[in-house]
Amino acid sequence: MSSTELMTQARNELFSHINRCGVLDANPEDQEEWMAETIQYFAERFPDLGQPVLDELQEIGIRYCRPAIPHGSAKSARLDDIEKTEGDAITEVDAIAEVDAAAEVDAIAAVDAIAAVDAIEEVGAITAA
Repeated sequence: MSSTELMTQARNELFSHINRCGVLDANPEDQEEWMAETIQYFAERFPDLGQPVLDELQEIGIRYCRPAIPHGSAKSARLDDIEKTEGDAITEVDAIAEVDAAAEVDAIAAVDAIAAVDAIEEVGAITAA
């Protein structure tokens, strides 16, 4: 097996172990300890992997355990709730903007109506004179 294939197999097994062992829900200190023990196991399981590759696997595993966007459907649901809340806030802002725009249109229409009445009165005054 080539070193690339061996690394790929080890990486895939590491991800599988992470998901099966529930380490994603552990606190960071426990994740570090679990990862160190797992990498020791991988050193025995894959003796052809060198220390630099094992160190890289450990780094990949830790990054997988602490992603910028959390894993899992429950966490995704919370993100969806946040997005909905943000969406609701945006919707409210849009609604307020629409009301403001409608009020502005009404104000312009009122000014235009007053101007039209004034113009009609002036025409009537000129015609009467």
